[in-house]
Amino acid sequence: MDLCDVNLMEKINETSTSEASLSSINNSWIEAQESLKRQLIVEDNFTWRLPSHDNGLKDNDKGEKLRYVGGVDLSFSKDDPSIACGALVVVDLEILKVIYDDFSIVRLQIPYIPGFLAFREAPVLLELLEKMKQNAHLIYPQLLMVDGNGILHPRGFGLACHLGVMAKLPTIGIGKNLHHVDGLTQSGVRELLEANESCARDLIPLTGNSNYTWGVAMRSTEGSLKPIFISSGHRVSIDTAVKIVKMTCKYRVPEPIRQADIRSRDYLQKHIGVAKLIKTPSKHVADRRLCLANDIKRMAKN
Repeated sequence: MDLCDVNLMEKINETSTSEASLSSINNSWIEAQESLKRQLIVEDNFTWRLPSHDNGLKDNDKGEKLRYVGGVDLSFSKDDPSIACGALVVVDLEILKVIYDDFSIVRLQIPYIPGFLAFREAPVLLELLEKMKQNAHLIYPQLLMVDGNGILHPRGFGLACHLGVMAKLPTIGIGKNLHHVDGLTQSGVRELLEANESCARDLIPLTGNSNYTWGVAMRSTEGSLKPIFISSGHRVSIDTAVKIVKMTCKYRVPEPIRQADIRSRDYLQKHIGVAKLIKTPSKHVADRRLCLANDIKRMAKN
């Protein structure tokens, strides 16, 4: 499920990562990001309603209630970083337990380049979502939490945005580290959090030099020393994103992402022998990815 056109994929596979080739690839990826970004929505745009729980939210009777929250993550082999295991889990918000999980072990063909994580990881995750949509649609996630940034990104279009637009799902980006965007720095955020300890604030708006608020830094649990960085992915406002994250945090990282991380590492470890035998995608997978690549091209043009 390539996130750029077929010619670009061939170029990546056939050329060395010289400065000239990387520059050409980057330009193509930037163009794809900018095209997809035109479909991005960073306000609330969903049919479900939030459950009340204990956070003062109004639990009205209109529409279905948010119950099925997905989480996605990739884990990598320590011996060969091109081998990865993608995981999709679905957590029942009423009991905060995993009710679905699925995995895909792959050999990634695209290198990691900062700012372009989606072009490396999103294909695996989109295939898992599509597979679930076809086979277990009754508990298909109403919202997806992504181990990666949303609009808190150098071009305002991180992995969570990419997945949201492509899968047509509301998404929230959860970063464990801060992208240095618009003058924001890890040390600066840490100083703000420490300065606000006395007033018990657990949220710091991530407002850059341009006065644009990219997301929030949040201490998600009592006694947590490290914040997580929350940003809108697609069709979810930052205010709603924060409320949902608070509902799903038993530990520092929201449970859907935490479980995807734990389970993907465990699955990869148990199947590492199979993983090492993976060479290139099968013809069936390659054909499917070609079709999806063409879909992405059409979406980017609209």
